[in-house]
Amino acid sequence: MDVFEAVRTVLAVRSFQDKPVPADLVRKIIEAGRLTASSMNGQPWHFIVVEQRETLQELGRLARTGSYIAQAALAVVVAMEASRFAVSDASRAIQSMILTAWSDGVGSNWVGFQGLTEVNALLGIPAELEVLAIVPFGYPAQAKMEGKKRRKSLGEVAHRERFVQPFE
Repeated sequence: MDVFEAVRTVLAVRSFQDKPVPADLVRKIIEAGRLTASSMNGQPWHFIVVEQRETLQELGRLARTGSYIAQAALAVVVAMEASRFAVSDASRAIQSMILTAWSDGVGSNWVGFQGLTEVNALLGIPAELEVLAIVPFGYPAQAKMEGKKRRKSLGEVAHRERFVQPFE
């Protein structure tokens, strides 16, 4: 799948098959995050790959909106060093991982947004690092996932030269 097709079709997946993600694909997903560009090449991220079922279940309990983490094949906890650009940089890395996974048939979804301090203790993450998000990954429970999105038209969100000139 090419990059635009992945962007066009990616959906948030909250229900997963009971099927492991191959180790080489897990490595590829993490590499996509690692290779993402960052401001001043700061690379403020740390990726904790969690595959143990008990830990996934605990992450699902700790993340108020992500109980479905418990059914994922794995989750990547994204922690970041303090810097002016850390949230932006780590967010870019998350999107790279999500799109890479999707291009190989693995679904995911962003869970949480900061304030996940209990995850630090669970995973032994140093207190000076902040957990930005938990990203569960797995094969979607629905066999055929079509990227049907309700989005504003291009003319509503894109402009040419000046804000009042729609991009058409």
